[in-house]
Amino acid sequence: MFRSNRISGLNPVLVLIGVTVVIYLAQMFDQSGNIERQFALSTSDWINKPWTLLTYMFLHASLSHVLFNMITLYFFANFVIALVGETTFLLTYFAGGVVGGLMYILFSYIPVPFIQTSPMASVVGASGAIFALGGILMLMRPNARVLMFFVIPLPLWIAILLGFLIITPGIAWQAHLGGLVYGALVGWYYRRREIRRF
Repeated sequence: MFRSNRISGLNPVLVLIGVTVVIYLAQMFDQSGNIERQFALSTSDWINKPWTLLTYMFLHASLSHVLFNMITLYFFANFVIALVGETTFLLTYFAGGVVGGLMYILFSYIPVPFIQTSPMASVVGASGAIFALGGILMLMRPNARVLMFFVIPLPLWIAILLGFLIITPGIAWQAHLGGLVYGALVGWYYRRREIRRF
């Protein structure tokens, strides 16, 4: 079990949720769409706006989008922090989001039907970063029992994979996949460390 390495006394999970919600509220009042134009991740303009590899995680397309992501973030993040600590949680969250964004961009260059993303497309949302946390949990605690949609009891690894399959059609599944794979690699590393300690 990792101890908290918190210095400021702020809860990083609540800070992330708070900042994301405030930014979503700003989006709601931004009738001109300037926030999304400047901070969403665009497959055609990301080189000119490299900061969007981070900022796109804080933007969301709808109330249901931000609500579902923040609820999932709250539960996943606290579980991950208990396993690997706050520093690894934050690094995995942001790195997983960046990897997810890069995966989304990469697929825009692959000329395969149903896989290639539009070169003019843009993506918003924290899902890639959240799937990175899911990847850690899949590898470290695959058989933990969870209630999918707060109703259906399932092993955690099945719930996360089902979530990937159910949520991703018509959405930026490439970013979800990139985050999930990155998080699984982090989880594999920490799981090996756990095993060696026993």
